[in-house]
Amino acid sequence: MKTGKLSNVYLIAVFIILYAPIFYLIFYSFNSGGAMRNFEGFTFEWYQEVFADTRLLIIVLNTFIVALLSSAISVLFGIAGALAIHYVKRRQPKNALLSLNNVLIVSPDVIVGASFLILFTIIGIKLGFVSVLLSHIAFSVPIVVIMVLPKLQEMSPTLIDAARDLGASSWHVLTRVIIPFIKPGIFAGFFMALTYSLDDFAVTFFVTGNGFSTLSVEIYSRARQGIALSINALSTLIFLFTIVLVIGYYFINQRNNRTSARSEGRR
Repeated sequence: MKTGKLSNVYLIAVFIILYAPIFYLIFYSFNSGGAMRNFEGFTFEWYQEVFADTRLLIIVLNTFIVALLSSAISVLFGIAGALAIHYVKRRQPKNALLSLNNVLIVSPDVIVGASFLILFTIIGIKLGFVSVLLSHIAFSVPIVVIMVLPKLQEMSPTLIDAARDLGASSWHVLTRVIIPFIKPGIFAGFFMALTYSLDDFAVTFFVTGNGFSTLSVEIYSRARQGIALSINALSTLIFLFTIVLVIGYYFINQRNNRTSARSEGRR
């Protein structure tokens, strides 16, 4: 009992440490006083300022376009990569490929960003939308692979064998057997890639050129100029959108699990 209580206290303390600064930021985004102290009154002024800033709205649009495009493309490459790793028969090459994939995930963002900056400079790619999109695809693909691979490992080989016995071509096996089975992993990979792309700062900071920016880089640039509660309002909106994404993924995952359970029950 004591161990359980201590673990609960520890968990509550961790959540307080993690979320207290965020709620502090959200609270003062409604402060009419214009500073992050002495709450003077409730106002939506800073949110109105955010929506009235045309340049900021363009940056928001840029951020979402990059995030959606990079996530969608990463899913395609991630599925192909997961299938390639899954069907490697020998254990040593498979482990080597998995290790290479994991290295890309745990590599410091500063190193990844600097590497892309050097690469784009050498091959002559102008820093801007294309460089940011390519960078986000590159660090999102390993995430999708990690999400899809466990679902492939759960799939019974007899499903594919049965499909082939019924005359299904390789394309039909992929689109009508494999893809539907690994759909939860695909959704998980897409949402993870989307959130990573929206939140990324370090890599984007290196590969962003003049005339193009994303929200993370813009917030950093504005924060360096001093405290402005419009930054609080913008950060609050991003936080709420992330929560909506997480909730959406949760309900999609729950629906997929119920569908899978019904299918197994019919069998």
